[in-house]
Amino acid sequence: MRDTLARVLAHEDINFLLTNRIPRRWLTLSMARFSKITRPWIRDCSIAMWRALSDLDLSEAKKENFDSLHDCFTRELRAGARTIDPDPHVLVSPCDAIVGASGPVTGGMALQAKGFNYPIADLFGDQEAAEEFAGGRYITLRLTATMYHRFHAPADCTVRRVRYIAGDTWNVNPIALKRIERLFCKNERAAIDCVLNESGDIVTLVPVAAILVASIRLHFLDVLLHMKYRGANLIVCDSPMKRGQEMGWFEHGSTIIVFVPGRYQLSAEIREGQRIKMGQALFRSIV
Repeated sequence: MRDTLARVLAHEDINFLLTNRIPRRWLTLSMARFSKITRPWIRDCSIAMWRALSDLDLSEAKKENFDSLHDCFTRELRAGARTIDPDPHVLVSPCDAIVGASGPVTGGMALQAKGFNYPIADLFGDQEAAEEFAGGRYITLRLTATMYHRFHAPADCTVRRVRYIAGDTWNVNPIALKRIERLFCKNERAAIDCVLNESGDIVTLVPVAAILVASIRLHFLDVLLHMKYRGANLIVCDSPMKRGQEMGWFEHGSTIIVFVPGRYQLSAEIREGQRIKMGQALFRSIV
């Protein structure tokens, strides 16, 4: 059954129809409510079905038993499950992910998928912030539904501000990225500006929400960023973070786009389509 479902969903037209031509906002809000139900039979059946139809692996989870489907989605890892690269010249991956598009920021644009570029000023919701990365680089990190959904600081740094941008909840899988122009600029997202302690460089992480996922929790904010949030769009912070320290989490799987200054290069072992782990070397300083 699992293989049959995978073949059906791999068909681009069917996948796009099932995940995008539906009332995305309604489905996302409904899933948020359903996933937090703690009745044992609903919880156990939901998790069992999820495991049967996917590659969900809970062997690294801190807990063996979960309160709800949501609790399983947002699970923590057991101590020692990830190794954080200690090299001070390296920026580590903030999350487990599949590597998507990466490269230099050219003319204020980044690549979403072949043939589709997007203005990073639109992604950030701030032209001045985008200009910080003229000549910089970026990488797209896609979290699938079964992955570990928490994300972490790429280096010792201080979070200076968060810009929250309300938006849609398009699926962000490769099929949608090839069909919807400027998709990342349409979806719910938050741009997190971090100042590196060692160099003073600015690194920006942009968690982009998606269908079933329009909710982002950040430890250093006392609000939940989601579709019903009506607070300030620009939130000034002064939150120190250690390399590998947990910054927050998605309610499900989604995408994080990382922007760095031009003096950083992508680590030689990183390739598009590769699965990487949180804490793995992602960018390396060349100066």
